[in-house]
Amino acid sequence: MRTVKIELANKIASTLQETPENCAMLMEYPPNPELGDLALPCFKFAKKLRKNPQQIAHDIAQLLKSATCLESVTVENGYVNMKIRHSVIWNKVFEISSTHIANLFTRQRFLGKRVAIDYSSPNIAKPFGVGHLRSTIIGEALLRMLKEDGFEGIGINHLGDWGTQFGKVIAAYQKWGSEDKVKENPIRELFQLYVRFHQEAEQNPHLEEEARYCFKKLEDGDEETIRLWQWFIKESLTGFEKTYRLLGVHFDHYLGESFYNDKMEAVVEELQDKHLLVESDGAFVVDLSEWNMPPCIIRKSDGTTIYATRDLAAALYRHDKLHADYLLYVVGSEQTLHFQQVFKVLDLMGRDWSSNCVHVAFGLMKFNGEKLSTRRGHVVYLEDVLEKAIQEARSIIESKNPNLSNPDEVARQVGVGAVIFNDLKTYRIHDVDFRYEDVLNFDGETGPYVQYTHARACSVLRKALTTISQEEMNSSVSVPDVALQSFTLTPSEWSLLKQIAQANEFFERAVDQYDPSVIARFALLVSHAFNRFYHDDPILTAPHSIRQRRLDLVRLTKHVLAHTLHLLAIEAPEAM
Repeated sequence: MRTVKIELANKIASTLQETPENCAMLMEYPPNPELGDLALPCFKFAKKLRKNPQQIAHDIAQLLKSATCLESVTVENGYVNMKIRHSVIWNKVFEISSTHIANLFTRQRFLGKRVAIDYSSPNIAKPFGVGHLRSTIIGEALLRMLKEDGFEGIGINHLGDWGTQFGKVIAAYQKWGSEDKVKENPIRELFQLYVRFHQEAEQNPHLEEEARYCFKKLEDGDEETIRLWQWFIKESLTGFEKTYRLLGVHFDHYLGESFYNDKMEAVVEELQDKHLLVESDGAFVVDLSEWNMPPCIIRKSDGTTIYATRDLAAALYRHDKLHADYLLYVVGSEQTLHFQQVFKVLDLMGRDWSSNCVHVAFGLMKFNGEKLSTRRGHVVYLEDVLEKAIQEARSIIESKNPNLSNPDEVARQVGVGAVIFNDLKTYRIHDVDFRYEDVLNFDGETGPYVQYTHARACSVLRKALTTISQEEMNSSVSVPDVALQSFTLTPSEWSLLKQIAQANEFFERAVDQYDPSVIARFALLVSHAFNRFYHDDPILTAPHSIRQRRLDLVRLTKHVLAHTLHLLAIEAPEAM
């Protein structure tokens, strides 16, 4: 639809004293399709043109009557309502998608640019809970979307592998730990030790001092402490990788917090050389009061550096060494101030690329209405959630399609897809309340619904192969043809085609807003439109010319849904 909008905008831009791009952006999709396929509200132009909106609408309608892509143009209450020739959109959609379905989505606006995305970032020796799902899945979907839009993408897992928490885990392990138990179930056993430490510390505050001592030994390179730390990292990564494989998530780099230990001093020295550091109560900070922010602490009064120092070092590394033009941080919204401070300090350091640093914030993941807390042991293991979803999918397959040839594989695809889609369909800034009954609901606006729609399209095409001759299957109306200029689609065919034709607009909005929920909404809208079409219009029993047209539309829908699911890191089974 974007190409049609631009074509129409070029005809009216000079009259409206606007750019064609702005005119195209102002065109709307009327909620009532009887009014038209596109509408242009003219109220915005009244003051500039010194005319009332109705008169402007009449003037624009006169200009658009010569547009060959339009069936009709009408004016009502300051709106220009336009009905598009069905064959125009049909030909454009099939022409654009003829070489690759991705061409319907992307114009590859960022070719030659490189983006580094920091996402997932679980803590070593702590469980991979459902609370980590949001960062992991939003980050993976963004990486796929940005690559599609032309970026060279770098996925970075900024592991929490340093800090006083390791002093606590090491102290707890040395007091109460068992090597055999840790080897048997590393992450869960280490987590239980971490929880026990906090429980015991409430009664015995001296434990906190022991933890600080253990971490100091780690910082000083004590051989046994280093050995335990490295072992905890190795075992944790093994567990994390199992979950990542199940989610279909891949990282280019695992660069934990410890990676930047030898890179922070250079940051401190540069801040000193540029006279940006000031002393405050024994600590060294960058004063940000001019920008209505609290000071950014660079070095605490005891001489240690903190998260801000580490994130500054990480940003410099990602830009200078990994050559990223854009830096994205998929981190919860509670860290908004932290990243505002870090980006402003980068700006003050003279890094003009700091304007390309983006905090992709997201809301909390709650469980049955309550905030999760690893410190108190209130955690839901993501691995358990995924396995439960897979089992639920398997039981549904057994009851509804017991003859399915690959039930275990489809159960994995559907179960994992259900968990991912449940998260991604939510506007990322909003909180998500994780409830099993919602995640594992296979009806309604869910991942399995979209997957089932894709499988239904595949089923129609399989049946066509067995009921229609090969010669007829090879004939197609999906290529541009002047002879097709007169055909009119049914309301359900047209509704589906129009929805698919908006793929680029949904995709670019999702990229520009760093929000995969826009793509998830598109998948649902296409699925709804396809299922109405499937219900309303016979496909395999239709007359020859109509049957071929409808099979082309089924095939197009199949490819669009598969590609959309791929962008969301969800697989598309061909049978369910």
